[in-house]
Formats: sequence, structure tokens, C-alpha cells
Amino acid sequence: MSPDIVLLGMTVVIVVVAFVAGMPVLVGRKFDAEGTVAARGEAIAAGVFLGAGLIHMLGDSAGDFNAAGVDYPWPFMLCGAVVLGLLLLEHLGAAAKGASDGNAVLALLATLMLSIHSFLAGAALGTSGTGAVAIVIFIAIIAHKWAASFALAVSLARSPLARATRFIAFTVFVFFLPLGVACGAIATQWDAEYPLVAPTLKALAAGTFLYLGTLHGLANGTLVARCCDLREFSAVVFGFALMAVVAIWT
Repeated sequence: MSPDIVLLGMTVVIVVVAFVAGMPVLVGRKFDAEGTVAARGEAIAAGVFLGAGLIHMLGDSAGDFNAAGVDYPWPFMLCGAVVLGLLLLEHLGAAAKGASDGNAVLALLATLMLSIHSFLAGAALGTSGTGAVAIVIFIAIIAHKWAASFALAVSLARSPLARATRFIAFTVFVFFLPLGVACGAIATQWDAEYPLVAPTLKALAAGTFLYLGTLHGLANGTLVARCCDLREFSAVVFGFALMAVVAIWT
């Protein structure tokens, strides 16, 4: 089967999962995305994102920049800038909760931040091919996308935004991932002519992956709120170890 068809199939599955998780909330139906299975999946995804960001995305990006003769550590700078930028957005969202129109501001900030996550996660998938790394990243994105879609839908549903605005915001969030996949795939095809485009996307994706694996959710994040739960923490370690083992063959 063509790699492009496989990548397209993965993208379609993720988009469907996002709509299934979020649309019931937006149309006013009760929908439960909580529970032990969901929490464990998020914990494994956190470990996978941490491993994918450090071992694969950042490592590959640094190697490509070095091969191109670039001495400045751009991959690490870009990765750190993304982490700090996303952290700032999340803190702004937390601060908006106390404002009079905080629900609307919070919903829009959540849409912006999660859309950035979505785009860069898609770019990571688009630049990772269709091998073992891509499959593991694909599964981790699904686990996170389910929870992220549900959380964003709840935030939008509770906001005073117009119904049409809520649907537009949610749709933008969902389709930023296919846009990222397309950009990642195109950057890979342009590698010979523009050798630094793909490693730049990988460095940016590494930043969002590191953020998703550590700081995302602030005090409610997996590594903060549930780090003392050995089962949850073991799931994070399993996800990280999985990416470390995959690196042996990639």
C-alpha cells in the first residue's frame, strides 16, 4: 500500500475521533470521556510524546541541522521557544477564568493553543513516514486528541460565544491537524531543495510534544496531578520506554 494512502488513512481516523469526541458536547448531548481507561491512555500518550519529542523529533532535527553545516543549536532553541510559548498561552487561559468575559476568552485561547498543538502534531506525523515511529505517534495522537477534543468542546459549550462561532472554532481545531500533516509531508518531499524545512518542523513538533508530555494541563497535568499514582506513572514510563525501544530500529 502506498505510504501516502496510509498517511491519509491515519489522518482521516484522527479527524473522525476528534469529531466523535467533541460534537456530542457541542450539540448539547451528555458524553463521558472520563474514566480509568481514558486516564491511562492519556498517561501512556504523555510518555510517548515525551519520548517522541526527545528521542526522535529533536534528535532527528539536530542531526539534520548538523548535516547541513549549521553550528547554532537551532533545534533546541526552537523547541524551547515552543514550550515557553504554549506555557504562556495556558497561563493566559488560566488568568482569563477570573475575567467577566473569561469564558469566551478562555474558549478562544484554548482553541488557539490546541490548534497549535494539532498543527505541530500533524507535522510530526507527516515528517515521520509510515514506519514504527509513525504508528506509535499516531496512536498517541488519537489518545490525546480524544481528550483534547472533549475538553475544548466543553469549554466552547460553556462559553457565551454564538453557536456558529463554537462550531467554527472546533472545526478549525480539528482540521489544523490535517494541515500539519500536509505541511510535514510536503516538507519531506522538498528535502533535497530545502533541507532545513523538515528539521525545523521536527524541532517545533518536539516542543509541542515535550509540552504535551510534561506541562500541559498545569496543575492537572498527568505528571503533576497523578505522579504519585504508581499505575499512572508506570503508564507514562511505558510510553517513554516504547519510544526508546522503537528508536533501536529507526
